[in-house]
Amino acid sequence: MEEKKIPTRDGFGKAIVELGRENKNIYVVDIDIGKSCKTGEFAGEFPGQHVNVGIAEQNGAGVAAGLATTGKIPFVVTYAVFGSLRMSEQVRQEICYPNLNVKIACSHGGVTPANDGASHQCIEDMGVYRTIPNMTVIMPADYYATKALVKEAAKTYGPMYLRFTRDAVPVIYDENQKFEIGKAIQLAEGKDVAIIANGDTVHLALKARDLLAARGISARVLDMHTIKPLDVEAVRDCVRDVGRIITVEDHNIFNGLGSAVCEVVAEAGNAKVKRVGIQDQFGMSAPYERLLEINGITVENIVALAQGEW
Repeated sequence: MEEKKIPTRDGFGKAIVELGRENKNIYVVDIDIGKSCKTGEFAGEFPGQHVNVGIAEQNGAGVAAGLATTGKIPFVVTYAVFGSLRMSEQVRQEICYPNLNVKIACSHGGVTPANDGASHQCIEDMGVYRTIPNMTVIMPADYYATKALVKEAAKTYGPMYLRFTRDAVPVIYDENQKFEIGKAIQLAEGKDVAIIANGDTVHLALKARDLLAARGISARVLDMHTIKPLDVEAVRDCVRDVGRIITVEDHNIFNGLGSAVCEVVAEAGNAKVKRVGIQDQFGMSAPYERLLEINGITVENIVALAQGEW
């Protein structure tokens, strides 16, 4: 059977409409790319809760901050590269410093923009935002995870960055799966190696786990959908129970999921980590799967690392 694939941005589009129906304090601040970010249905159904500031990301952050001071729950919606880099000063000063209830919801995370080229592929965003106090950083693995985590974000106070994919990714969960911000989901038990992934790489970790099982290697798989606050206990369990950890992410290997896990392991001790991710290089115009392959973000590489020397 062919696996079902849906872009996680589609999950956001559906979730934000459902939230709008439940809570009139939910607002969308669009940066003039609502078609790509899937906010068109929300704008059509709730025009009084929708503000399009035009191509003005920094102003969008300020508008959202102002809305939050009046009790609204604004979602600033744009591409990841703009929502993290162009807006970062305003998010730091106007949203995170006063600890306002603003959500930065961004499509086109990682190299999923693919043929849009390096200018639109965002490999730094989660690293930028996990260094700012008060900010929560989330990347759901699939459509259903996105819907659930967007709803969790809406009911949890504080600044949050949510990262979605442009391209379709395999569906892993169903609509009944429960998610908690800051709490990893263990998708497979294992004792020989632990694979910790997030976002569009979780399905690669699961496929690697199946190949390893066929070769007699038992792999624990974690979906670390929140990298800040990181589920420290889940990582410590991997250190204690397994001792060998592979992190997998569609993000620079510096300051993303791999770095966050390494920080915990360095303090806990008695484990080794191998990081799979963007190899500190910009992308190019190429198919999404090719960009992953160039950076070694493949099932085959995960399997090879798990079987290699530690």
